[in-house]
Amino acid sequence: MNYRPKKLDPSVFKIGCSQAGKNKWVDMGKQVSRKVQHVEDKVKDLLKRIQDEQGIGKDDINSLKARKLIVAQTWKGYSVRKGPNYAPKRKKVATDLTRENLQSETCFAPKGFYWTCTYIWFLYFRGDWKELEFKEYNFNAKGPPAEAGHLHPLLKVKQQLKNIFLQMGFEEMPTNNFVESSFWNFDALFQPQQHPARDSHDTFFLEAPSTTRQLPEDYVELVKHVHESGGYGSRGYMYDWKREEANKNLLRTHTTAVSTRMLYALAKQPFAPKRYFSIDRVFRNESVDRTHLAEFHQIEGLVCDQGLTLGDLIGVLNDFFSRLGMSKLRFKPAYNPYTEPSMEIFSYHEGLKKWVEIGNSGMFRPEMLLPMGFPEDVRVIAWGLSLERPTMILYGIDNIRDLFGHKVDLSLIKRNPICRLGID
Repeated sequence: MNYRPKKLDPSVFKIGCSQAGKNKWVDMGKQVSRKVQHVEDKVKDLLKRIQDEQGIGKDDINSLKARKLIVAQTWKGYSVRKGPNYAPKRKKVATDLTRENLQSETCFAPKGFYWTCTYIWFLYFRGDWKELEFKEYNFNAKGPPAEAGHLHPLLKVKQQLKNIFLQMGFEEMPTNNFVESSFWNFDALFQPQQHPARDSHDTFFLEAPSTTRQLPEDYVELVKHVHESGGYGSRGYMYDWKREEANKNLLRTHTTAVSTRMLYALAKQPFAPKRYFSIDRVFRNESVDRTHLAEFHQIEGLVCDQGLTLGDLIGVLNDFFSRLGMSKLRFKPAYNPYTEPSMEIFSYHEGLKKWVEIGNSGMFRPEMLLPMGFPEDVRVIAWGLSLERPTMILYGIDNIRDLFGHKVDLSLIKRNPICRLGID
């Protein structure tokens, strides 16, 4: 038997050879020879049955689909017939009492007196009430959502953190001054005037009013002396301290400026142990990206008492963070201008399966505390962290601009769940 593939389409010839060999119609050797006298084309028969709208087996359907010989199509049909409430004209049912329903009708009574009756009474006389049809009341239907105020996720987490501080016996510090002088923000913290954080690339300085007019002069002289010449066991920074630098106004870069003012006021009174905390906004001249903003919230806590040690700081940190659900903590030595020793705080993140930095801590230096007037045995332990980071973790937000700022989606504020921070 001879064959001429050139007269057929190559794809048709390939399929024909495959099916002929599979069904053993021919012998595919050096020469092609016929093995059967009559060929039964099952595929053709199946396609013919489909064309005639006859049913075929599921395996046959799958086989034809695989060879792309058929394509499944769906037709939907509807049957329309008269129902029990059929009417040639739509009848509108009553759903509520309208103004027209409640309009009064005047009727004549015996002895010539006028009297007024409501629409229902008028219908009773006319008999129209028998023809009125009221729509059934659906007690399961939901009403429109009530428009009300919603708390931002930051406010929810902030309130829970406040509750934790209050449970631990802390007192909240007033943080209403966003504008602060460089003296309270830097100098009183024993931070040198040449420190990079005081550069305009990192701090927002005010143009008007550019300087402060009120500083405690006696305390300013003590701070100047400890910067220039040291004291209290320190050599200081040995530079010429400039008053004009200390007078510059700025947007506070940390809430520790508030802590400095509170500690200075506390030192002027007969000593009593204190626990302070604050949660409020701070400002830094940083590049905005998915993890940084030019303004954010700082959480700060401090304990002032006699004879405190680094062990007390670690114990307070373990107590505080355990109330936040962070029981696995590690501490790493660090450097801060106004604390010594200083520690970075790390917590093990169960979701990320790694240790994550969550805050900073330390003990305020004697060069900061003793010029205020504290006794030599008084120590202050403190720590701080941002409010945005734990909020982003709790609410699964990976871009800080989706949490705080002008790009926040209002639906996030309306639909975010309650904050269970510190709730067992």
